[in-house]
Amino acid sequence: MKSLFITSLFLALSFSSFAQKGKVIESLTFKSAIVSYPVKYSVYLPAGYESSQRSYPVVYLLHGFSDDETGWIQYGEAGEIADKGIAEGAFPSSVIIMPDGKVSWYFNSADGKDKWEDMFIKELIPFVEKEYRIRAKKEFRAIAGLSMGGYGALELSMRNPDIFSTCVALSSATFSDEEIVKQSDEQYTSYFKDIYGVNLKGEARLTDAWKAHSPLHLIHDVPAEKLNGIRFYIDCGDDDFLYKGNSLLHIGMRDLNIAHEYRVRNGTHSWSYWRTGLYDCLKFTGEKFHR
Repeated sequence: MKSLFITSLFLALSFSSFAQKGKVIESLTFKSAIVSYPVKYSVYLPAGYESSQRSYPVVYLLHGFSDDETGWIQYGEAGEIADKGIAEGAFPSSVIIMPDGKVSWYFNSADGKDKWEDMFIKELIPFVEKEYRIRAKKEFRAIAGLSMGGYGALELSMRNPDIFSTCVALSSATFSDEEIVKQSDEQYTSYFKDIYGVNLKGEARLTDAWKAHSPLHLIHDVPAEKLNGIRFYIDCGDDDFLYKGNSLLHIGMRDLNIAHEYRVRNGTHSWSYWRTGLYDCLKFTGEKFHR
């Protein structure tokens, strides 16, 4: 009898563990009328999505430079981390959309040939929020990312403050004007040739396009009341080479009384840092989804 009870308990726990796993679908394709290429994205659907009739909040999770729509799944273990937090009750069940941002830095290129930001705001968000059962309101919509994706989360939310309620930037690739001016030609070309063009040197790099997307400029250019309608969470490792831009962003937001959370943890610019940060990221976004 005791053996039967233990066996039944084991099977029940195993079934419960299995039932709590969400579903990840990689590299789906969205056909855009704004950009000339098919846009890929991956999606995480929480446990119970396929059997329920309810709608869910959404987190748009952006990858880093040179990665793609599979990065957060393959290296970031986003599905497993989301499953764990939801099962533990740390954050609510949410749909996670992971688009391929290529090396666009998540905005329109200066030459107008790649209008990634227009596509994302005007096409992809409306598409996925009809394709999936998502609560299509600001309060249920968050954006987050790492490195280039952290920069993208900041600039997309700051430039579109009526769309996103929450922004989480992990190791954001936020550079000061001074850092951009002093970057080597090799480094600048490697990072920015596809969006700003080549042969820009020194002060000439501080173009209107640069200032229109730099979080360090946007905190001054976007009305504070608009920015305070977004919950910001900024997290950068103490040994990360991007520490300066993140620190300056924190200081600037403090000076302008723009509410935000700022974290400096032990770590570098690495997947081990972002994996440990994603749990708290989803916990922070989930706080807005609760009432």
